[in-house]
Amino acid sequence: MSISPKTVTCDENNLWVELNDGRTLGVPLAWFPRLLAATPAQRNEYELSPRGIHWDALDEDISVAGLLAGQGDITQHRRQVA
Repeated sequence: MSISPKTVTCDENNLWVELNDGRTLGVPLAWFPRLLAATPAQRNEYELSPRGIHWDALDEDISVAGLLAGQGDITQHRRQVA
């Protein structure tokens, strides 16, 4: 069974992702600056895929594998290294 997102919610500080295997992951919105800066309405405009979550208007993609590995937004790190 492939692990995929089932539902996504946000509160003021956290992104909550319920997985199809019954687990719920909570990660700080601070890990994802674009989500942190977004309005609640913008955060609610997402698409689920078997591999993760996509916010088209925010240009944000979060993979389930990355969440399970404890990774936040690695694009900021890449910009500093390049």
